[in-house]
This record gives sequence, structure tokens and C-alpha cells, in this order.
Amino acid sequence: MRLILLGPPGAGKGTQAQRLVQKHGIVQLSTGDLLRAAVKAGTAVGLRAKDIMERGELVPDDVVVAIVSDRIDQPDARKGFILDGFPRTVPQAVALDRMLRQKGLTLDAVIELKVDGAILQQRIANRIAQAQARGEPLRSDDDPEVLKRRIEAYREQTAPLVDYYRWQGPLKSVDGMAPIPAVATAIDRALHAATTLAGKKTTAKKPVKAKPAAKPVKGKAAKGKPAAGGGKPAAGVRSRPRTIAGRKAAAGVRRVRG
Repeated sequence: MRLILLGPPGAGKGTQAQRLVQKHGIVQLSTGDLLRAAVKAGTAVGLRAKDIMERGELVPDDVVVAIVSDRIDQPDARKGFILDGFPRTVPQAVALDRMLRQKGLTLDAVIELKVDGAILQQRIANRIAQAQARGEPLRSDDDPEVLKRRIEAYREQTAPLVDYYRWQGPLKSVDGMAPIPAVATAIDRALHAATTLAGKKTTAKKPVKAKPAAKPVKGKAAKGKPAAGGGKPAAGVRSRPRTIAGRKAAAGVRRVRG
């Protein structure tokens, strides 16, 4: 199973991704983690990414796609994967599709968690208040202003992916504002429908064998019909003389016999 989870920060993608990883035995691929791992491993593409990051520049799409490509070739990704944080833009999605086609792979589904930005911000505010009341440390993303900026960035850069994947076909939308168990159930149903449809498309239909043409009858002609090629007429069937003289002679024979 190969899929992408789309949704703004705080939509619950991480929670659902971990559940799917455990349920289906697939791997979650975070582009940030992949970049760091490639740099640490000293791979060719990792060294290229390291030079770019050290200069303070954004890693270009082709490098990120190359890192993702290397990662999904690993044995633990053979059952499938969930892409986390990639693609973020339509050009990245196009590059990802091209790379998957080269490997003979396709995405089984793209799940969109539809949420309300205003309610998300209220959720974060409630979570901060509850954590502070319990004396717990706050998460790095537990900041309403930071969340607001991230949601705006999502709308500008990543939201167009919804239309892109809807046009491509694999998009399934789920109500991300529902309780976590309900969201999980909706995702499972969407994945089941997507994989069932994919199975029907890939199942080859058996070709219908054409019936063999009837073999021509050889030897004697059928009763009552002249043989092919101008042979003798069948017994009991009179043939009409072809010449005038022949017709007169035949008529004379009939008169004599009468």
C-alpha cells in the first residue's frame, strides 16, 4: 500500500499515519528524517543535500525525489509506505509521479483530512491550557501564532495538491474534524474502496477465442445442391441444357415419353 496523507498542521495526520503503519506493516517516510539520514549515511545524494543545506539553501525537488527514491527501494518499504511532508507542491507531485512510473509503481490513494482552520487553532489553545494546568512542557508546535502561519503556508503551497490528485483520480476526502476513531474508520473505508478499484483495473480479462471458420465440405456435394466447381448434379435433380438445341432435344424426349 502506497499512500499520501494531506491536511494542514494539527489535522491529525501523524496519529493516523502511525495507526496505518502498525495495521498494514508499512513504513512512514518523513522527508526531513530522510534528508538527515542520507546526510549521515554519506550517500551521493546525501552529500549533495548536505552542501546545499550548509549554504542555507532549500534542497531542490530533484534531490528530495532522489532521496525518496532510494528509500522506497529498501526492503522494509516493499509492503508500502506513507509519505509525510512530501510532496508539498504540485511540481513535487509531478516529479514524484514520474519517479514512481519509472519504478512501475503507483499511489493507491491520497487521503485528504478536511478540517476547519479556526477550529484547529481553538484546539491548540485548549491543548496549551490543559498542558499548563497539568504543569507539562509545551510541544514546539503548541503556539497559536506559529500554527496560524503554518496553516497559511499550507493553503498557499500544498492545498493545490488536492485539486491535482482529484484530477489524477486517487484522492479520497475524509472529515478530519470527527473523533479520532471515526476518522480512522473513514480512512479504512476509503483505502478499501481504493484498493478494490485498483484490483479490478489490473485484473486482466481473459480474451474471448474466436470460433474457427466452418471447413468447406469436400468430396460429394450436399443432396439437392450442385457440387462446387461445376460437378455433376446430385441424383434426382434435373439439369437444364445450356444450348437451344439441347433444350429442343430435351423437349422432344418429354413429348415422346408422354
